[in-house]
Amino acid sequence: MVFNELRKDYLLNRWVVIATERSRRPSDFAKQKTENAQGIVCPLCVGNEHMTPPAVLLYLKQQNGAIDKSKDDNGTRPKNWLIRVIPNLYPAFTPPQEQNETPKILESENFGYAIGHHEVLVESPNHDEDPADAELPQLRHVITAYIDRLHELSAKPYVKYVSIFRNYGKEAGASLTHAHSQLITTPTIPRVVEEEIAASKIFYEQHKKCAFCNIIDEEVKGPRLILQNTHFVVLAPYASVNPLEFWILPKKHKINMLNLTEAEITAFAETLKMSLKALKDVAKDPPYNYGFHLTLDRSAENYYHWHLEVYPKLAIWAGFEKNTGVYINTIKPETTAAELRRAIIA
Repeated sequence: MVFNELRKDYLLNRWVVIATERSRRPSDFAKQKTENAQGIVCPLCVGNEHMTPPAVLLYLKQQNGAIDKSKDDNGTRPKNWLIRVIPNLYPAFTPPQEQNETPKILESENFGYAIGHHEVLVESPNHDEDPADAELPQLRHVITAYIDRLHELSAKPYVKYVSIFRNYGKEAGASLTHAHSQLITTPTIPRVVEEEIAASKIFYEQHKKCAFCNIIDEEVKGPRLILQNTHFVVLAPYASVNPLEFWILPKKHKINMLNLTEAEITAFAETLKMSLKALKDVAKDPPYNYGFHLTLDRSAENYYHWHLEVYPKLAIWAGFEKNTGVYINTIKPETTAAELRRAIIA
């Protein structure tokens, strides 16, 4: 008899059943792609800038090839942009209306006011230029824009966390097909990240070492390693919740991306592109979400380690998962790593 495995997350008190007896291949999840509705005007495409709120950040390409950073001003809507960051038309969190509201905002957390920012980062003037297919210079612009907005938003006194994430595909929650990411700031730290930080602190106090640095040291020697280079490691986590889930971790210990060097930004762009291209090839362009885990708290510098988690949307959580918080994953992380490694090498 073959038994399923019960695995615990590296840090979180979260359990996953690796369903060996129900094991599936990545190709089993491939779905027929649905065609986009014809005749629908995309508000994020070049020429439709008037359909969105004014941009808070623009990367403008000049005739000499230089990049100017700007924003929409005095009713202007430049069309020579490479990156465009705009407020979300239907924000989950909204900024305070007046500067002197700040003390009240901090108190209002207990009253449920969703104070913050919600932005859309348009990743390219080209409608379909997603990270798996984007040119590296453009993907570098995307990552640099993440850092620019993280720097700007994290400086606000009412911001405790900046969530940077991407939804790809309708099943993953993307309401627009144009290549884009989102940023949402919150006045509290999200539960999962808060639990990671707390567990990382305990690990550090016990071992005098970062838990994520330890994960990297162990996983680069094992079967769940997908890719590594000078600056980054890509792995399928031991207790993956999602089929084909993988993480990208920097080798250099940092709490967030604010101080990435030019070389690290380039390496991250290359790593992200290769990983997402492998996912696209293995599972026939599946929907996915990705999200950065980071902290703004400098007191956590010794023990927290930023990283990016990628969650292919290939499973539907049903009664058992929702009732227990225990997940069932039908693709072993070791299989995920082997399949993605093979796709990268091919």
